[in-house]
Amino acid sequence: MTDTSINKPETGDAQFSDFFALLKPRVMSLVVFTALVGLLVAPGTIHPFLAFCGILFVAIGAGASGALNMWWDADIDRIMRRTQKRPIPAGKVTSGDALAIGLALSGFSVVLLWLATNALAAGLLAFTIFFYAVVYSMWLKRSTPQNIVIGGAAGAFPPVIGWAIVTGTVSLEAVLMFAIIFMWTPPHFWALALFMKSDYDDAGVPMLTVTHGRRTTRNHILIYTLLLAPVAVGLGLTAIAGPIYLAIAIALNAWFIKGAIEIWRRDEAQAEFDHYKTEKAFFKFSLLYLFLHFGALLVTPALAPFGFGGW
Repeated sequence: MTDTSINKPETGDAQFSDFFALLKPRVMSLVVFTALVGLLVAPGTIHPFLAFCGILFVAIGAGASGALNMWWDADIDRIMRRTQKRPIPAGKVTSGDALAIGLALSGFSVVLLWLATNALAAGLLAFTIFFYAVVYSMWLKRSTPQNIVIGGAAGAFPPVIGWAIVTGTVSLEAVLMFAIIFMWTPPHFWALALFMKSDYDDAGVPMLTVTHGRRTTRNHILIYTLLLAPVAVGLGLTAIAGPIYLAIAIALNAWFIKGAIEIWRRDEAQAEFDHYKTEKAFFKFSLLYLFLHFGALLVTPALAPFGFGGW
């Protein structure tokens, strides 16, 4: 029996919700949050209206990246079960409309961020859009199992952009925030790939689970988790953090390492028997892991008026 959803024609019969979905709102929300944290913990001051505009334009830039990604990946989105309901494969938005929206929002967000803040922040946003749409989506994703490793840089730039909006510079603290997301991305997505392997197989995407198998993927999840921990904890020793962040980071990374070890110890017979319960739990916790790290960074400035500052 033919799956008609895979070959559904582009009707372009879109509503506002379809165009909004084209911008990948879940990804956009993470971008907005980490960029906002970068902005709020940066030294210096910025007018609240300019701060709002800066974050708004970063969000629009993230949405532009999502639209360009969906335009390019429409062919494999029709094959993968996880993505078949996206606007283009579902026949709601045409590829041409997605491309036009992505390009228009890209130019709009970069130019207005430049006018509202500074050239460095705008340049970083432009590079992030280019990296995600071209370097990751068009090149890395379909050519190397290191796709998610190198491509993770695109999702790691938002806090650096937020920092640059306020300071016009990039410092060690901004680099460490970047490094946390960069090192977190591979174990986060590889955990997903462990229980979504057939999707990547069917679409011909060379995810590590496809090219090297689940055993190698489990090894890599543990390695990257162990490399991530000192970076995340190390940020707690900088001027933007403090004892509260450090305590939270130590606890979160101990738990994350525990989860990675559990995944590493499992074989495929165990995983299939319980329907990848451990891998799914690790994936869900990884989202909370990132949110709590960046949320903890807001604790120090929030408590500063009460005498609970950083180092």
